Amino acid sequence: MLYHILYPLAEYHIIFNVFQYITFRAIGAFITAILISFIFGPKIIKLLKKHEVTESIDILLPASHQKKKGTPTMGGIIIGLGLIIASLLWNNLTNPYVLIAILASLWLGGLGFLDDYLKNVRKIKQGLVERYKISGQFVLGLLIAFILYLGYEKTNAISQISIPFFKNTSISLGVFFIPFVVLFITFYSNAVNLTDGLDGLAPGSIALVAFGLGIMSYIKGNIIIADYLKIEFISHAGELTIFTSAIMGTILGFLWFNVKPASIFMGDTGALSMGGILAILAILLKEEVFFIIISILFVVEAVSSLTQRFYYRHTRIKTGEGKRVFLCAPLHHHFELKGWSESQIVVRFWIITMLFLAIGFATLKLR
Repeated sequence: MLYHILYPLAEYHIIFNVFQYITFRAIGAFITAILISFIFGPKIIKLLKKHEVTESIDILLPASHQKKKGTPTMGGIIIGLGLIIASLLWNNLTNPYVLIAILASLWLGGLGFLDDYLKNVRKIKQGLVERYKISGQFVLGLLIAFILYLGYEKTNAISQISIPFFKNTSISLGVFFIPFVVLFITFYSNAVNLTDGLDGLAPGSIALVAFGLGIMSYIKGNIIIADYLKIEFISHAGELTIFTSAIMGTILGFLWFNVKPASIFMGDTGALSMGGILAILAILLKEEVFFIIISILFVVEAVSSLTQRFYYRHTRIKTGEGKRVFLCAPLHHHFELKGWSESQIVVRFWIITMLFLAIGFATLKLR
């Protein structure tokens, strides 16, 4: 909005020229998002407490979690507010990639909000029935997949997945790009939701992954840098740098309230939307493999949970008694029961994410 209002004024005064620069608007989006979180965060927390929109703790979780009972949830409202306002203010709203990202934010945020509302306000234990939740993610995935597959200038170009370890190497999915997008978005939306189990773990990891995607979007949206690094230039990608900066700003603002002891939890309102949005950004940038590398924590957390579930069912059917691979899943709960403190797990998992972020960037020179 500011871009559309103020940049045209450059013909009257040179100072308005700054609004054409992605770096300037990215910084503006970051500052705006974090300030919105700081300003509205306490008010939203107070409102949620007043209406007793608080987290119920599963009895299967480690005993240390029981003291968190009564902590406000649906903190994704803070995240969504900062992200949407900052993006609307600083992004070029004619950019199709930005419009897709905003659509996904509202869609998945609304889906997560409905789940949280049913669980924590209406006190329906299971919240939104799982098949309905998955269906909502599938529909969004199909919508985005068809928009990209049918609307891209060259269909075969959008369906190609870059392999970062080899120069000029990619895999063309063809029409299978459509189910791939659906499954990719759904997987990551739920993977981040599973990771959101310790104070600060998911937000800190999301901020790091968003930083990686932000750098990649700037590189691929800058024809000079893209040419120097011998990677594909994508004309619409640069504006996603501003959107990812808004994600980092609003997530770090939320983290202020979510560090141990958390004043508020992210809830499905935030976790479902953040996971899906990050996956969609990776698809738009055609950097799915790079994204898998830098978001390995989310992958491991999801796989640990799926492994636990299927192995338990398999052994129960085969032997009559279910057995577990981990002491508790997802993986962060396993380490809790192994004796690691919550702070140790969170910081160590952040460090692992930083390591894989560095590995992801290292692949830029291997292409």
